[in-house]
Amino acid sequence: MPTLADIVGEFESIYDPSWAESWDAVGLVCGDPGAEVRRILFAVDPTAVVAAEAVEWGADLIVTHHPLYLRGTTSVAATTAKGRLIHTLIRNDVALFTAHTNADVADPGVSDALARAVGLTGPLVPLLPAAADPRRGLGRVGSLPAPLSLREFAGQAARGLPRTAGGLRVAGDLDREIRRVAVSGGSGDSLLGTARAAGVDVFLTADLRHHPASEFVEETGGPALIDAAHWATEWPWLTDAAHRLASACASRGINVETRVSETVTDAWKTTAECEELK
Repeated sequence: MPTLADIVGEFESIYDPSWAESWDAVGLVCGDPGAEVRRILFAVDPTAVVAAEAVEWGADLIVTHHPLYLRGTTSVAATTAKGRLIHTLIRNDVALFTAHTNADVADPGVSDALARAVGLTGPLVPLLPAAADPRRGLGRVGSLPAPLSLREFAGQAARGLPRTAGGLRVAGDLDREIRRVAVSGGSGDSLLGTARAAGVDVFLTADLRHHPASEFVEETGGPALIDAAHWATEWPWLTDAAHRLASACASRGINVETRVSETVTDAWKTTAECEELK
């Protein structure tokens, strides 16, 4: 039976923690390295509902994309939501491990899975290559197998991504022809200028703010924009990460069972519209 240390070693050989940003918090959050691991649950967010799913399924380890304590803490008392989560995990012998920006820039990584989910089938290259290795980096750029209108591509992307309350927001001429596409999982408005310079027809990402997006689309010659839910743009990576870990373990004669959580942990639960005034 593999130990937690074995699984962590395999995962970090795939998503090297040295690739993470200096401000990030990746790696093992809680758990005994000597504990046995049979079942691994993959999720985007370390939340109470994900912990409950792990306990119910009998998972020994949760792998999440987002860190639990990004800015550090001095207490894990059960007086806060995060403290209660830690207590739940330890009480039920469930470890927690995070791969965040090191998975974002991996080859393949978070944005590769996003690109495939929205219909890019050919070769992919980083939108912003890593200085140390241009095969890695933030975002991905690729081409559609056949041109689509922006309207058609947005529909295709919506069908390829998990459903969330907010859906997709689209900025640009809906009849514009789309051939070359840039994507970036998670918050991507820092890459707006990079997407423009890449000469793509559309940039799909998440968490676009009003002013940068408005100013961006006012300029002529730039790509259209599609803004998806943060959680939805990163969820496709979970299946790839689970497969890569299981394959790496199997090559060493280690058998583990993996499961991708389908629980929607996007913060927004619904949308509402005011009734039309009469």
